[in-house]
Amino acid sequence: MISNTIDQEIKQAMLAKDQAKLRGLRAIKAALLLARTEKGTAEEITEETELKLLQKLIKQRKESADIYKQQGREDLSRVEEEEIEVISVFMPKQLGASEIEAIIEGLIKDSGAVSVKDMGKVMGLANKELAGKADGKLIAEIVKKQLA
Repeated sequence: MISNTIDQEIKQAMLAKDQAKLRGLRAIKAALLLARTEKGTAEEITEETELKLLQKLIKQRKESADIYKQQGREDLSRVEEEEIEVISVFMPKQLGASEIEAIIEGLIKDSGAVSVKDMGKVMGLANKELAGKADGKLIAEIVKKQLA
């Protein structure tokens, strides 16, 4: 579980006075707490849910950093990129495009998909298989390319 590790990392970042790391860790902790309270105390957050949450945090920060760069605010963009680095530490290793293509090719064969009309079926399987290991946008591009 990531939440136990986060608490330890927050303590270390506070002692080291590492503000960038502390910001990123606190963002993760806040998102985890929010997810726990949304589902109720009876349900425990799964590792898959944690990974999706981390992906969402990274995506939000990438979008913010891009907007800040377009507006010429390099200082704010740098803050977002620092947080992305901290959050990325808790993500599994991201797969390369060739590895993703091979996995998706296998999923297409297994599902019997033949055209772009079957993209939804393949995407569902691919998102389960590649959860946390690849960006959804990249997965969609590869599935579309292979089904075309």
